[in-house]
Amino acid sequence: MNGKPVDRITGAALLGGIVGYPVSHSLSPVIHNAWLEAGGIDAAYAAFAPRDAAGFEALVAAGRAGLIAGVNVTAPFKEQAFALADEAGAAARLTGSANILVFEEGRVRAESADGAGVLYALAEQAPGLTLNGASVVILGAGGAARAGAGALIEAGAALSILNRTRERAEALAADLGPAVSVAPDAGVLKDADLVINALSVAPDIALETLKPSAVVMDMTYKPVVTPLLAAARARGLTAVDGLAMLIGQATPSFEAIFRRPPPPLDLRALLLAHLGEAV
Repeated sequence: MNGKPVDRITGAALLGGIVGYPVSHSLSPVIHNAWLEAGGIDAAYAAFAPRDAAGFEALVAAGRAGLIAGVNVTAPFKEQAFALADEAGAAARLTGSANILVFEEGRVRAESADGAGVLYALAEQAPGLTLNGASVVILGAGGAARAGAGALIEAGAALSILNRTRERAEALAADLGPAVSVAPDAGVLKDADLVINALSVAPDIALETLKPSAVVMDMTYKPVVTPLLAAARARGLTAVDGLAMLIGQATPSFEAIFRRPPPPLDLRALLLAHLGEAV
């Protein structure tokens, strides 16, 4: 087989992919197929867009049947992915969500690399930030907030959830444990060392209340410099983009799905060229 990853039962080339709805915007196929091509690996990475929970469950069944080696999972299926797995890694258990499912011999293992992506992005673009003891405000209480929170908690940060619907914030805080609280109002921003936008839309916050040393991160990566990050830069604040987070979670995803490390490749340059952006 020339050392290329293949299905041990059928001998066929491995198939991986990204699952979400919608999913056409995802850059994951660009990343993983570039790695596969650069490494001369006989495998493919596709986009799957099941319309509902039943469709996602059917796709997981195909994985159990040996038709798919593994998948990345994005909204709205991360919590369902965790629930359908037979076993889960520590990061997935901590947050109750998964962005990776690996299929092998009829079993499903859930992993979460979202937290690793957050830490990678912060280390790369905000190297002066110390997370141990940091005050972190997460904007939003949905799947993105849940997925990224675990690594920040393990790094020693104290998290506050600021969300329009307080009940959702309270539910998320209860799931994540005592290191997470619900922000009573936007006044919490003045003491924040790090503010992370986990909303799919631009948040309505007053950046002038942030202290000069605060770091602002946006999980969105289209555009790479979002209106929030542009405003943060205009104030002289350190800005961390979602593209760095995406790149940071891609390596553990590739290793889990294709059972080998990816070849060396300048992913940021590749993705910026694909997006037609210069940052």
